[in-house]
Amino acid sequence: MTLTKPEEHTGLADLPEPDVKAGVIDLLERGGSVVVPVGIALYALLYLGIQQVYGIFNISPEQAGIDQATMFGRLVGTLILLVIAGALLAGVFVAAVWLLDKATLGHMSRLTRAVRVRPWAAATAGALWCGVSYWGFLGYLGLGEGVSMAGVVITAAVIGALAFLVPFRLLRRRPAGRAGMKIVVAAFTGIGLGFALMGQMESDAIAVAEKGRPASLLLSMVGFQDQWVVLNDRESGKVLRGGAEVLLLGEREGTYALYDCAHQETFRISMEATVLRQVTLEPERPSGYSCLKQEN
Repeated sequence: MTLTKPEEHTGLADLPEPDVKAGVIDLLERGGSVVVPVGIALYALLYLGIQQVYGIFNISPEQAGIDQATMFGRLVGTLILLVIAGALLAGVFVAAVWLLDKATLGHMSRLTRAVRVRPWAAATAGALWCGVSYWGFLGYLGLGEGVSMAGVVITAAVIGALAFLVPFRLLRRRPAGRAGMKIVVAAFTGIGLGFALMGQMESDAIAVAEKGRPASLLLSMVGFQDQWVVLNDRESGKVLRGGAEVLLLGEREGTYALYDCAHQETFRISMEATVLRQVTLEPERPSGYSCLKQEN
């Protein structure tokens, strides 16, 4: 009689493993179809936002010594911070939805499934979400100031109905189309968030340029260095610019790029002929501080 090895009896226990692997791969694909479009859109708009920030000081990032590799590293770090914050908010949101579903005895999940299986309902939800994402772009153009919440909802509904409702309904006919709709919604989510961040970055940079106020957390996240210095002439030791603090934007080809807030001008000066004194990173300013008042 031939004895069967224990491995032959227990081999069935390994059968579910391919299903587990397939489930993990499917989860990664589903997550990637959302995270990747959001990340690409955010990176592109944050890149444009950095250009706008330095444009307020009348220079380009390259003129401040920030090359493409440096900018890539800073923006990737910013995206990681946004992912950390987004994961925290997503976790709280999922917990709140789970509690709401438990409180409604499962009616919340049944309503969600009912919306997903109805093409027009799913297309309407996606269209409204994409319409809301346009609000970041409108706000960046300055068209969203002083608008009430009702105005936001009406604008989102009009944009969604005109531009996205019918295309999304057509995409819901096939599985590939439903996946494409998910990618489009994720991309517009990143675009809307990116434009909102761009507008805030530009507003914060204007506050630095016009008032000399400390850079915001958002500007610090994208790598803008809020560093103020006092200039001395290396040969004579004479204090330049009346001893006023100037913003050090960067350095390139042996010259410093600096911004004089009191005179609202950007200038360059030789590194060999200049000594930087009283270097202050992220200085603390009193409430209502303005560099123009200091000059007066």
